Amino acid sequence: MQRRDLLKNSSLLALAGGVTAIAAKSRGGGSPKPDNQPASNSYTKLSPLPVPATGEIPAAFVLGKDAEVLDFCGPLEVFASAVTKDGKPLFHPYMVASTKEPVTVGGGMKVLPDYAFANAPVPKVIVIPAMDMSGNGPDMYDWIRTASKSTDVTMSVCNGAFVLAKTGLLSGKSATAHHGGYFRFAATYPDVKLKRGARFVDEGNLASAGGISSGIDLALHVVERYVGRDLTLDVASAMEYQGQGWLNADSNDAYAKLPDFNETHPICPVCLSDGDRSIKSDYKDKTFYFCSKDEKDFFEKHTDIFEKFLAEDRARSPKLSK
Repeated sequence: MQRRDLLKNSSLLALAGGVTAIAAKSRGGGSPKPDNQPASNSYTKLSPLPVPATGEIPAAFVLGKDAEVLDFCGPLEVFASAVTKDGKPLFHPYMVASTKEPVTVGGGMKVLPDYAFANAPVPKVIVIPAMDMSGNGPDMYDWIRTASKSTDVTMSVCNGAFVLAKTGLLSGKSATAHHGGYFRFAATYPDVKLKRGARFVDEGNLASAGGISSGIDLALHVVERYVGRDLTLDVASAMEYQGQGWLNADSNDAYAKLPDFNETHPICPVCLSDGDRSIKSDYKDKTFYFCSKDEKDFFEKHTDIFEKFLAEDRARSPKLSK
């Protein structure tokens, strides 16, 4: 399945990574401290999390068909690199799926889960990537729902938000997703407060990241909640990761506003991918082009979402760069 198809379809999305044990990396030397370090912003809460005295924090990565690789491998690299103040590994990552049979994730890579949902250890952190949801059985949703009762953080990455929302755990809470999934997510889960333009959203023990690479920032944010900023800066430095989205969850403004829909470069208003000039619909004296008939039909059924987004854009426009 092509990445474009994965990201534009609500019936999929999530990322999984099957890798074996990754040795915790030694901390690098001095890490440069960013000049601007916002203490807080509208989509995040930096409430400290306790590091257990008994050992490493179990972090479960949920695998599903066509899971987006960076969705899970990005956070996996962060968690596998994080250490305590004593230099010990902070996390114990493992992969979990419906069975222990290999799971084919993005790019055709096959991942061997460490556990099935039926016998997986109780996690303190859960990472849910974008995936093809058509093959998910109730065991995945039941496991996430049950395990999240005792997690420090259950986090989705990219359109893994669809998986997390389907459990019902996000009902009445705020969340974000890949910008190409905003329209469908808002229409499918109206009881979730969608935050367009958020790099990530922290709701305590539930969190969600924006598209793909945003998962690295949310993972760094989670590490910071456990061990503080200095040790987290060491992780970012060791990875040579120069992104600072983890310091400011409001930093995805580029995706907070609908694009300009025009004839020169048709864009599908549902998934924001390239539109097909042969698939079009007129709405309020304007012609819109869609990437597929399914997206066209979905738009016509949910023009209320489009109007809602336009109203949000008008209210937000003074705060956004042009």
